[in-house]
Amino acid sequence: MKHQRVAVLGLGKIGNILLQGLLKAGLPAGNAVATVRHPERAQALGKERAVPVGTDNRAAARGADVIIIAVKPQSVRELLEEIRAEVTPAQLVISVAASVPTGYIEDLLGTPTPVIRAMPNTPSQVGAGMTGICRGKHATDAHLETARRLFDTVGRTVVVDEKHMDAVTGLSASGPAFVYIILESLAEAGVKVGLPRDIATVLSAQTLLGAAKMQLDTGDHPALLKDTVTTPAGCTIDGILELEEGKLRVTLIKAVVKATQRAKELMFEK
Repeated sequence: MKHQRVAVLGLGKIGNILLQGLLKAGLPAGNAVATVRHPERAQALGKERAVPVGTDNRAAARGADVIIIAVKPQSVRELLEEIRAEVTPAQLVISVAASVPTGYIEDLLGTPTPVIRAMPNTPSQVGAGMTGICRGKHATDAHLETARRLFDTVGRTVVVDEKHMDAVTGLSASGPAFVYIILESLAEAGVKVGLPRDIATVLSAQTLLGAAKMQLDTGDHPALLKDTVTTPAGCTIDGILELEEGKLRVTLIKAVVKATQRAKELMFEK
């Protein structure tokens, strides 16, 4: 990625996270450009960053090896219609717009341009992101590897079939919000049993971080890891009983299912 020119079209939250990850990983600022919709916003962002920020999507796309589409799903058609005269099959288009299929992008571009669809999440901001990626019909293994290297700068990356991308959105893109509710609840529980709020919060956050790291590092099934904490007639089993009676497991499953269903609808809204 260090020798490629990258255009981020739509420097919102995710676009900015990806740009900062690339710069931190060694992409020269002179090899990047970004765009936003409004001139005053472009001017303000341009003063904050070494990367030029403008409003001309066509100009940004024209000089790029990799074009990152980071606008809202409802704005993808308008953006593609604006830039398609500048996009060639020699470029790689990477879309992080939720629910927008690669085929939709390919059809609007009208050329055999390689397209990668990606769904990163907000923990990418601290280098602990999770991104699912899939490729369109014109993208090669080399294009997929380029996208993987890009998203690896902000966390972990998995390659999935496109039919699973809405599920990725419902699980890992929406999932941090579900985890924050769990974190907040654990912290409130700590306050309930007498801990100061700041201590309860850091205990909760580090506990979630440590549990996730245990699974990722060991590869063990979560049920097995749970059993290593749950001693006979101990404290943990009583807590688990309360969780099961409160249907936490079912509620989390239903939350992911609902978020996945919603992901299928986003691009069709105005």
